Amino acid sequence: MSKLGKQEYKHALKHMSRELVDLARWVADTGARIVVLFEGRDSAGKGGVIAAIRKHLNPRHVRTVALGKPTEREAGQWYFQRYVEHLPTSGEIVLFDRSWYNRAGVERVMGFASEDEVDAFLQATPTFEKLLTDDGIILVKYWLTTDQTKQEERFAERRDDPLKGWKLSPIDVASRARYDGYTQAREAMLRATHTQNAPWTLVDFNDQKQGRLTLIRNLIDRIPESKVPRPVIELPPLDGKPSKESYAVIDPLPDWIPPEAK
Repeated sequence: MSKLGKQEYKHALKHMSRELVDLARWVADTGARIVVLFEGRDSAGKGGVIAAIRKHLNPRHVRTVALGKPTEREAGQWYFQRYVEHLPTSGEIVLFDRSWYNRAGVERVMGFASEDEVDAFLQATPTFEKLLTDDGIILVKYWLTTDQTKQEERFAERRDDPLKGWKLSPIDVASRARYDGYTQAREAMLRATHTQNAPWTLVDFNDQKQGRLTLIRNLIDRIPESKVPRPVIELPPLDGKPSKESYAVIDPLPDWIPPEAK
């Protein structure tokens, strides 16, 4: 497939964004609960696709969850416990930027969890997820794929770009030698947790723009009959001329001026 053009990408994303707005309105109107998990290779593009999904949505109805390292207290809890408190309430969509599947991925490959802990997780997860879906939660699970050559390009870009340097962690650097190990861990995870009620969907993110559109299109199509009528809001004319801002106590900051113009 030929590389997606910039304008073609923007046009397609704009159209899908309108459909996402309709979807979010349907969720709020019906009280549905949606959980979307984003897993995949480091640098695959999880943050980018989440940002694209959220860009035009009401933040009251859509949340992103990106948990850090467990606290000492959390480490002593039931493994799923800290994720449960972030599940959606009625009328809400929650996007997990990595999820409970950390145990089957980075924790396993990097040796942060024992094989016994990983085996217990893989056995428990289908039951845990069935509890969620039996309770009415719509659970969608994505795994973003990326070849190692492309991953290396993105790591180098993050290293060299001061605005992206925060995305490159010591774990990312250490993971470079474990690309095949992540593949093996992913396949074991899929065999254990790709179930009828909570299936996995893999999306090719070697081309991130193409990957975003593919994933978003799939997400929209997974939620059938998700349209509700858009509210009609009238804006009657003002009684008089529009007012200008006035200040009695504190003035606004002066406008920013480019350094070269000073």
